[in-house]
Amino acid sequence: MFVTPAFAQAASPVGGAGALGQFIPLILIFAIMYFLMIRPQQKKAKEHKAMVEALRRGDDIIGQSGIMGKVSKVNDDGSIEVEIATGVKVKMIKSAVAQVVSRTEPAAN
Repeated sequence: MFVTPAFAQAASPVGGAGALGQFIPLILIFAIMYFLMIRPQQKKAKEHKAMVEALRRGDDIIGQSGIMGKVSKVNDDGSIEVEIATGVKVKMIKSAVAQVVSRTEPAAN
């Protein structure tokens, strides 16, 4: 019933390369996950941040909710006013903009 001490002892690993050999698959999995998942997501977030920072009055946008409208005012507190119909304006957070459909050209000096 009881395990004798001879059976309970683990075999000693052969050399120090055994420990490193066990970590190589783990390192490879992390590297693959980084290049296939983490890096593209960071790139997409960086592009979205640049798009949101470039918003200005007159841009046609699509919000994450699917509402289309024209930016009528850009506030300093991270929000924008969007005109979704004639005389109907809604206030939304800049980061809720999913896509800029058309950009207005900056005024010439």
